Amino acid sequence: MSNEKEQFEEVQASSKKMASWACGTIIGFYLEIAYATFIFFFYEVEVGLPVIYVGLALVIFAIWNAINDPLIGYLTDRPFKWSEKRGFRFPWIMIGVFPTLICYLILYTPPVGADDITLFFYLLFTLCLFDLVFSLFYVHYYGSFTMQFRTDEERRKAGAYSSFIPSIGALGVSIIPPIFIVFGDRESYALAALLVVIVLAIFAIISIPGVRETQEITTIYIQAYKSAEKVSFFGTLRTALKNKNFRAYTFGLLLVETCWIMGVASELYVFKHILGVPYSYALISILTGFLAFAVAVPFWFWVAKKIGHAKAYKLGTLLFGLTQIPYIFVNTFIEYVIFYTIAGVGWSAVSVISFAIFADVSDEVALSMEKRLESTLTGIRVFVMRLSVIITAIVIVSVHIMTGYNPDATAQTPLATWGIRLHFAVIPALVVFVAFIVLIKWYDLEGEKKEKLFAALESKGLR
Repeated sequence: MSNEKEQFEEVQASSKKMASWACGTIIGFYLEIAYATFIFFFYEVEVGLPVIYVGLALVIFAIWNAINDPLIGYLTDRPFKWSEKRGFRFPWIMIGVFPTLICYLILYTPPVGADDITLFFYLLFTLCLFDLVFSLFYVHYYGSFTMQFRTDEERRKAGAYSSFIPSIGALGVSIIPPIFIVFGDRESYALAALLVVIVLAIFAIISIPGVRETQEITTIYIQAYKSAEKVSFFGTLRTALKNKNFRAYTFGLLLVETCWIMGVASELYVFKHILGVPYSYALISILTGFLAFAVAVPFWFWVAKKIGHAKAYKLGTLLFGLTQIPYIFVNTFIEYVIFYTIAGVGWSAVSVISFAIFADVSDEVALSMEKRLESTLTGIRVFVMRLSVIITAIVIVSVHIMTGYNPDATAQTPLATWGIRLHFAVIPALVVFVAFIVLIKWYDLEGEKKEKLFAALESKGLR
């Protein structure tokens, strides 16, 4: 057992590789925030598309995503002609990343003067196109984590890098929109998106050494694929979902992601209608929130090492839920900055350990399937995360209709203002507490059980 323990904690990947890999996560990290933060508000308030059309486009997009992400992961989770020479996942990452950035920019250039139906289809088409290429990048980039970093120590350290570096990088990118976006000026959103795309393209180039696979990793993927029994997409999906820990992780992820997406999608409404300040003020809260996030990363790395991934993730989820409660009572920008900073510590807790938890459950599924399936599992993970978009769209549309929100009004009624608080704070806090209960009740991949899992993977040449 002592030899197994040493392998369990061994570090092989260099810090330079971890840092390079982490630079690429800035792209996914920022784009997840950005389209959730700006798209709903941009199309409802700035473009003037009725909220029911905006919500419908996002729901259809998320349904498309339900097919797109897992299927892309499954279809590409096998060797191709170029795999042995170019790598198993690396070519797909490069094929997806730069078109993703172009499509993100196109989202903010809808035709001027178009009718509602044309705008609806423009939004729907560009969202689906964006998701198609983003999935090629995302499922392979995040799917590569498990094999790039194969021990507990590597996963904690790489997870810390992949939280700290993106928090600093995303901070630099996130200050662009508040500087350039002006309420009532559609072109300011497109300008901000263009500058963001340029910066993210630089990070994509820096990430190349981190995501490029060694020949050893490529060989493990190819040999495992050739020796394993061929299973259909739905067979793979059934096997993954039979795994209790994978179910607990993905359902908990859905709820945590719903809290996060709903909160950031509500942010512009809060600035305009509750705080009554220009969005440029967000520079202050972004700075304090991201710094709190970054400062807390080493602490959560230490906690995860002391008590294990599972316990730390459960504790982090509870803390993240608690940090949402003060938002219910926010009235001034100073209060918002304080609460946003505290929430940064909570989000850091979930973010740091999430990579390691996903890698652990991926290992457990790999053992049952006797081959590596990170792209397929990442596709399922992304699909689950996109379900949060459906939930967010349904909640915001329903709340705005029921409370009489008027996108053309500067001042909202007390009922409409309370509705913003509802989808900004009350519902997000509730769903995270449910996630905590799910993890406490069902997730148990830790301690001796995980050590035995690692040993079994080693014996089968899957790690």
